[in-house]
Amino acid sequence: MKTIGLIGGMSWESTAEYYRLLNELTRERLGGLHSARCVLYSVDFAEIERLQVQNRWSEAGEILAAAAQALEMAGADMVLICTNTMHKVADQVEAAVSVPLLHLADVTAAAVRASGMRRVGLLGTAFAMEQDFYRGRLEAGGLDVRTPEAEGREIVHRVIYEELCLGIVREESRAAYQKVIEGLVADGAEGVILGCTEIELLIGTEDSPVPLFPTTRLHAAAAVNAALTAE
Repeated sequence: MKTIGLIGGMSWESTAEYYRLLNELTRERLGGLHSARCVLYSVDFAEIERLQVQNRWSEAGEILAAAAQALEMAGADMVLICTNTMHKVADQVEAAVSVPLLHLADVTAAAVRASGMRRVGLLGTAFAMEQDFYRGRLEAGGLDVRTPEAEGREIVHRVIYEELCLGIVREESRAAYQKVIEGLVADGAEGVILGCTEIELLIGTEDSPVPLFPTTRLHAAAAVNAALTAE
C-alpha cells in the first residue's frame, strides 16, 4: 500500500473525518486489521484563515507547499489538501513536490460524471462558490455548476466558519442549508456537491431531495484507491 500524505487542520474537525474514512475504507477493501498508511501535516487554521481574509493567498500557499514537502520527505507517495477552499493554491503546492497531488475538484467532477449527472449545485465557502479556482475546475470537468443566491451563499459561508469549523452543529443551521438546497434544486440542480469538507458534519442524504456528492468521502475513497493500485 502506498503512503497517503494529508495536509490537514483546515479545520481539524474535517481532518479527523479524513482519517476515519481512510482507515474504514482501507479495512473494507483489505479486511482484518488493515488500516491506511498515511502521514498527516496539520497546520494552524487560524493562521491560514487570517491570510484568506487578507487575500494573501500566495503566503498561505507557501505554508501548504512547505507542508507538502515535509510529507514527501516523510515518505508520502501522494498529497491531499484536506479542504476544498485551499485548492486555490493547489498549483503552488503541486509545484513544490515530485509526488502527485490528488485534486479534490477533479475527484468530485469524476464522481458526478460517473453518476450520469451534469447540472449540479455547489455549496462551500464564499471563496469556493464565487471564485473560479474551484467552480471553474468543476466546469472544466464537464459540469454545469449552480450556486445559491447571495443570501444563501452568505448563510452557507457563515455556518462553516462560525459553527462547523468549531465543531458546532445546530438544527437551525441544518434547516437553513436544506432551504438553500431546495433553491438549487428549483434552479435545475440534479445533485448537490458538498464542496466544503465540514458540510458533511451537518448535511446527510436525508437532508436533500436530490443526490449529494460528499467531497470528503469522495477524496478519501480516491486516495485509498490510488494507494492500493499498483504502479
